[in-house]
Amino acid sequence: MKNVIIMAAGRGARMMPLTNEIPKAMAPYAGTTLIANGIDKIREHIENIYVTVGYKGSLLAKHVIEKGVSGVFNTEGQDNGWWVFNTLLKHLDEPLLVLTCDNVIDLDINLIYSEYKHFNSPACMVVPVKPISGLSGDFIFHENNIINLLSRDKESDIYCSGIQILNPYKINQLINNCSNFYDIWNQLIKIEQLYCGNTYPKRWFAVDTISQLHDINKQL
Repeated sequence: MKNVIIMAAGRGARMMPLTNEIPKAMAPYAGTTLIANGIDKIREHIENIYVTVGYKGSLLAKHVIEKGVSGVFNTEGQDNGWWVFNTLLKHLDEPLLVLTCDNVIDLDINLIYSEYKHFNSPACMVVPVKPISGLSGDFIFHENNIINLLSRDKESDIYCSGIQILNPYKINQLINNCSNFYDIWNQLIKIEQLYCGNTYPKRWFAVDTISQLHDINKQL
């Protein structure tokens, strides 16, 4: 797998007042920033690193360009899945690892990619996590790894982490243009092209609040 995109366009309202000054992706972590730490980790495994920016986009773009990313996509004012249909990545007929800037993770990328290929490289495969108290998510229901329902009300023992492997070109060929990942996933469910992997991240921590940012820094 040669490509990864880190979604980092969000406002980070729950991390105010810090995010009044900087984008959430630039919150301090491990002597650097959340997104710089993620870029350093992923660079060991994947050649092309792309980033979406929005809120305080010029500041974040400068930060990640200095880290040597391959490209930056301005998605200000757009929903989280807009880039799949409206950037040059829509022509990418290859697997693309999708991460979010606010997840601190340790991931066995080779194993997850092997699973994706084992499922015959579907349009999208999400990486599940165990539900964590206080963190919202879409609960996953599947049969033989083919997802048949995502729900925020009905509970299961796994939910979406935000981590996924998808093929942008394949998605563009299979479903209608939409801008939200929940809509993308539900369209893919109808044609049995949304899969759930079996491998969990070795470590997964979502940073949504100042308190969670303090907690993750204390663990260093």
